Amino acid sequence: MADTQTDGYWYDERSERERAREVLESLRLYRAAERAMRRRTRDEMSMGENELLALRFLFRQPDHCAQPAALVAYLGISPAATSVLIDRLERSGHVERETDAGGHPISVRATAHADQDVRHTLGRMHELMYAVAAGMDAQAQANVSDFLRAMADAVDGVEPAAGAPQS
Repeated sequence: MADTQTDGYWYDERSERERAREVLESLRLYRAAERAMRRRTRDEMSMGENELLALRFLFRQPDHCAQPAALVAYLGISPAATSVLIDRLERSGHVERETDAGGHPISVRATAHADQDVRHTLGRMHELMYAVAAGMDAQAQANVSDFLRAMADAVDGVEPAAGAPQS
């Protein structure tokens, strides 16, 4: 007869630390898959990371429109670099600049072309991701959401180590 104290029948043999390590490894695998997906998306759309981030930011704004200063703050790049980025997106037809009477930019708006391009490129992936999330029961969805928010808070709360190079 099996020893129920050691065969795992009555309890999970893995320690709390092992289970936590498995969760973190799963998160690392997801992040690696997401980075690869973003690289493929950038290649397919012939854009850099900041261009995609700018479009994502604009799509979350009312009327898909924001002031250039909001993009500067969101992207964490200089106003000059943001202007160059907007120039590239404007040339590719992904954004339009709205200017005041003096020709100074007052807002940047994502175009319908940008929306179609992003939907075409990312639509299938978003459908698959949605199906995974929708296939979970309500408690599992709540647990995953709570976990990911807590992880984001944990990562956002970490200051660079003393003497670490600043990027």
